[in-house]
Order: sequence, then structure tokens, then C-alpha cells
Amino acid sequence: MAKKPGPRPSKLSVYLYIPNIIGYIRVLVNCAAFCLCFRNRMLFCILYFSSFVCDAVDGWCARQFNQVSTFGAVLDMITDRISTACLLVILSQVYKPGLIFLSLLALDIASHWLQMYSTFLLGKDSHKDVKDSTSWLFRAYYGNRMFMAYCCVSCEVLYLILFLLSENQTDKLVDVLASSLQKMSIISFLVGISLFGWAIKQVVNIIQMKTAADVCALHDIEKKLKR
Repeated sequence: MAKKPGPRPSKLSVYLYIPNIIGYIRVLVNCAAFCLCFRNRMLFCILYFSSFVCDAVDGWCARQFNQVSTFGAVLDMITDRISTACLLVILSQVYKPGLIFLSLLALDIASHWLQMYSTFLLGKDSHKDVKDSTSWLFRAYYGNRMFMAYCCVSCEVLYLILFLLSENQTDKLVDVLASSLQKMSIISFLVGISLFGWAIKQVVNIIQMKTAADVCALHDIEKKLKR
């Protein structure tokens, strides 16, 4: 005898999934962090990085408690993109040329938005499903959690270190990076290993944007052929 389907979950139950509640907390922590970013830089970095770490925690909870949701995935990506965007805007104000950070912001948002949109066009469950990609780096990035974590952490750590190292609004980015790398310290070590992961992340963003744009273009072609 076939089992009767269980009661349909309500919208509220999805909003109250444990990983989604963690997502709301991340938003609040980020708001508090940016409110005091220039008053207490160290506390800002602690709060910001704590929110970033919770990104991994909510993913673990979603899998552990079988509470994976489209809303949660979108909330997660929006929180990540907005927090990184705000930090890049701040860096664009304390370093010259600021256009470098604004360009990184544009690349980050464009590549992830296109990737998410192309995922829905293809009917995939996750934007991380890139097994059919022709790029080995793209597949390696999303296919290996440790590798992806290293690249993502490298970006955030590099941006936070740059924020801590900035002293006034006339600092030149190249000079600060060169000076920090020349000093034999923990900061120079962190900058060195973060730069490599950061560079890979930017290359992946470019590949992601091009791949997702191709999916959108092919979708348009298929629609015209069906008419």
C-alpha cells in the first residue's frame, strides 16, 4: 500500500530552516561590522570574518538536517556578494587607484549573477554543478571543496589585510603590497599565500562569466529555432 504524502511544508517553515536562520544572523553581523569599520578596524575584521566562516556552517547544517533550499542558496549568495562588494567599495576609497577594486566588484557580481541565472536555465539544482564544463580549472574549483575554500578565504583575508594596512586615503595599492611582502612577518606570509588564491579566484570568475553567458546565448538560439 502506497504511503500517503506528508503534510505540505509552509513557507514559514522554509524561512525558519536552521541554515537560513544562520543566514539572517550573518546579515546582522555584517551590518554591525560595517557600522563600525572605521572606528574599530580590528573588531570589524573579526565580525566580518566570523560572518564569512558562518557561510560554511550554514552549508553544513543544510546538508546535515536535510534543509537545502533554493531560498537559502539565494540568501547565501546575496549575503556573500553584498558583504564582499561593501568591503571592495571601502577599499576603493582608501587606496589609489580605486578603480581596481570597483572592477573586481563588477566582475564578482556579474560572474555569480550570470552563473546563478544560467543554472536555472539549465534546470540544475545548484550553481556549483559544473561537471559538464570544458574548463578543468572551473571543474576543479567547484568540484573540490578544499580548493574552493582556499580561494575564497584567500580573497577575504587579502582584502581584510589591505584594509588593516591602509593608513590614509592616498595609499597606493602597489606600494602597500610591495612593502608588506618585503617584511618578514606573519602579515607578509598571509599576503603571499592569499595573493595566489585570490588570483585563481579572479580567473575562475572570468571563466564562470564567459561560460554562463554562453549558456544564455545558446538558450536564446534554441528559443528562436523552436518558433
